[in-house]
Amino acid sequence: MSALILDGKLIAKKSEENLRSRVTQLKKLNNGAVPILATILVGNDPSSATYVKMKSNACTRVGMDSLKVEMSEDTTTAELLAEIEKLNANPNIHGILLQHPVPSQINERQCFDSIDLSKDVDGVTCLGFGRMAMNETSYGSATPKGIIRLLEAYDIQLEGKHAVVVGRSPILGKPMAMMLLNKNCTVTICHSKTIGLDKIIKNADIIVGAVGRPEFIKADWIKDDAVVIDAGYHEGGVGDIELQPLVNRVKAYTPVPGGVGPMTINTLIYQTVEAAEMKLRNNV
Repeated sequence: MSALILDGKLIAKKSEENLRSRVTQLKKLNNGAVPILATILVGNDPSSATYVKMKSNACTRVGMDSLKVEMSEDTTTAELLAEIEKLNANPNIHGILLQHPVPSQINERQCFDSIDLSKDVDGVTCLGFGRMAMNETSYGSATPKGIIRLLEAYDIQLEGKHAVVVGRSPILGKPMAMMLLNKNCTVTICHSKTIGLDKIIKNADIIVGAVGRPEFIKADWIKDDAVVIDAGYHEGGVGDIELQPLVNRVKAYTPVPGGVGPMTINTLIYQTVEAAEMKLRNNV
């Protein structure tokens, strides 16, 4: 059989068409002003700079603006907090993205949590995570929320399914598990130190690889007809899951690249537009 390819690039493109019309409408209702995403890049990591540029390009494609804040490698926690506070106080900024990771001398969690909840469009604050876990209104972490949107776009059945999430990071594995639980999946959370990981994965209807190690999850651990979501990306264009042997026997899978990555960026933009719409409603 031929597996269904969960094409994140295609779904992100379709979403952008919808977002363009929403931005145009916002512009009409808001005296020509458009949503603005502020991106903060601390240091000179080339991968982070590339990701920030991709996010800025996505803003341009839907008619939004982006404000780039670039800070030096030796930035302190206090200096970064002061910059975030300025953006929190700026009524023209609708979303704030602090590019991860930041240099080691910075208290990243403190800085994430200083982002105003109404502008936390990347879903990185503890308060946002708690609200999402309790199924209350919040902006979900961009990658897991993007995965949920991708699954929904292809009408993948979630309710009652056994989902195994391999990874426990605060902005990917943990929120992914909570989002799947909120969709009525039965969820098992695993990680690199889980004993008997292969046997647990064998029982998964839905497997999410979010462990951050190239091809850590082997193809023969995954049963036929499973839905395979690979949230990893590593040198050589491979993810966290050994995908190639699976493509003719699983129900559906995300390609690497072109699966989860485009949905992460699209979800960030999608949630910034939502934040702008919410602000406009609250100001009317």
